Order: sequence, then structure tokens, then C-alpha cells
Amino acid sequence: MSIEGKKKGFFAKLVDGLSKTRDALVKGIENVFSGYDAIDDDFYEELEETLIMLDVGIHASTDIIEELKEKIKKEHIKTPAECRTLLIDGIKERMKTADNDYDFEDKKSVVLVIGVNGVGKTTTVAKLASRFKENKMKVLVAAADTFRAGAIEQLKEWTDRAGVDLISQHEGSDPAAVVYDACKAAQARNVDALICDTAGRLHNKKNLMEELKKINRIIDKEYPGVIRETLLVLDGTTGQNALEQARQFKEVADISGIVLTKLDGTARGGIVIAVQSELGIPVKYIGVGEKLDDLNRFDSDEFVNALFGL
Repeated sequence: MSIEGKKKGFFAKLVDGLSKTRDALVKGIENVFSGYDAIDDDFYEELEETLIMLDVGIHASTDIIEELKEKIKKEHIKTPAECRTLLIDGIKERMKTADNDYDFEDKKSVVLVIGVNGVGKTTTVAKLASRFKENKMKVLVAAADTFRAGAIEQLKEWTDRAGVDLISQHEGSDPAAVVYDACKAAQARNVDALICDTAGRLHNKKNLMEELKKINRIIDKEYPGVIRETLLVLDGTTGQNALEQARQFKEVADISGIVLTKLDGTARGGIVIAVQSELGIPVKYIGVGEKLDDLNRFDSDEFVNALFGL
């Protein structure tokens, strides 16, 4: 299938996956727009409450409404019905990624993937590896989540499916030692991207912070000059819990991007807006299924169009 065909296929999955969110969001917002004849404080208040209830988040919802007020004033909008496009455009604008957000896809890079158990971290590593390989990159994966039972075997199964090599040690070994081996192997094999599956034990943040520091020191010393990317994987179905996880991970790691998984079939798709708005960290990839190609770059226009059924 062509890249264009795959993109269309992914968008169709996204539209389908966001159906529960869309039903709630569109219905809620349309009720506000149709329920008021004039733009007044009650209109703004109900619109803000609707966004908050749909997991857009308190801070993001407040910011969106304040921006909307300014645009309405500037453009002399008189009726609620005319606000819809302004609202949608405002959400798109605040979620756009920068031109250099994906530099690591085009240059030699080390990608650390973090996230708690159950969010889809291991499958995300494999999906990223598959994506990079499809873009003609030589990829190596490191199994540095060594303390979760069965993690290495699970990753081996996924990397076999993706057709990429895996560097691993035995369960319980030092994650930094795995990364050391992987850095050496990456240079010896002249790979383009080294993707490291790392631990996510948030219940002991101090240990996690020390582990990530040690891993980063190893990369600094053994693999200098590569672009570094730290991606946090969040489960889109958990709503505000995902936002809280992101806040906590932000305390222990220098996160450069978010991957939101399991957006298919959740009514909490609004969390994408909340994460990017409240944490200032771009959502770089979204996942809408279990297959290797069910991960794509985040496109704010595409996402918001799917969200609002445009």
C-alpha cells in the first residue's frame, strides 16, 4: 500500500476510534451553541464546563475560552453559531507541532521510551521501530525494561514481527548495562536509530530518576553526538490519570514528546488537548490499534477534524 493510502487508512481508523469522544464532544458543544441566542457569560461558562467534562482539562479549557473571547471581540462576532469555527481553529492552533519536532527521525538518534506498565509501551517501541524501518532507517532496539516480568520476551516477540534486531540481557540485569551494550552495537552496525525500552516504576520516583540519569550518562559517554529523544507513552483511555502520570514523569525525566495510545474506542480523546496544553510537551504520535502500522505522527488538523467529525 502507498504512503498516501496508509495515511488515509490511518485517518479512517482515527475517525472511527474517536467516535465515542466525538459523540460526546459534538453533542455537548452543539447543545451549547444551539441553546443560546446571545454570547454572554452564561454561554462562555457552559462551553467551558462542557470542555472540562470531556477531559480537555481545567487549564486548557480556561485558556481556550479566553482565546475565544478575544477572537470574538476582535472579529465582532455576534451569534454563538459563528463561534464554532473559531473554537475549532483555536484548538488546532494550540496543538500544532513544530517543524523540528521530528528531527530525530532523519538523523542518527537514540530514543528512550518510558511509561508505566500497561500503557502500551512495549508495542509502541515495536511500532516506532517498524515505522523507522519503513522509512529506510536501520534500527536497533534495546530491552532495558529488565525488571518487569516477561518484558524482554514480549519485546522479542514484537521486534521479530517488526523485523529489527534486539539487544537484551537476562531479567533483572542492570538496565544501564543493556544500554551500554546497545550503544556499542549501534555504532558497530552503523544504525540510524537506537530505541530503548526503559522502565516506568513511578511508585519509586527516586530510583527511576537515578536509573534514567545513569542511562543518559552511558549514552553521553559511549554514543556522543547522536540526537536524543525521550518519549512518554500514555494510555488515552485513562483520561485525567494520564495527565497526572505525565506530570509525575516530567519531574524525573526530560520528556521531549508524548505518545498517546489506545485512542480507539475511548470517550476521553479530549485528553490529547489537555496533555499538550497543560504540560507544554508536544504530542508527537498517536496510536489507534494493535497492529505495527497503527501508529502515526500527530497531525493537529487531522486529529481535530476527526474529533469534530469534519
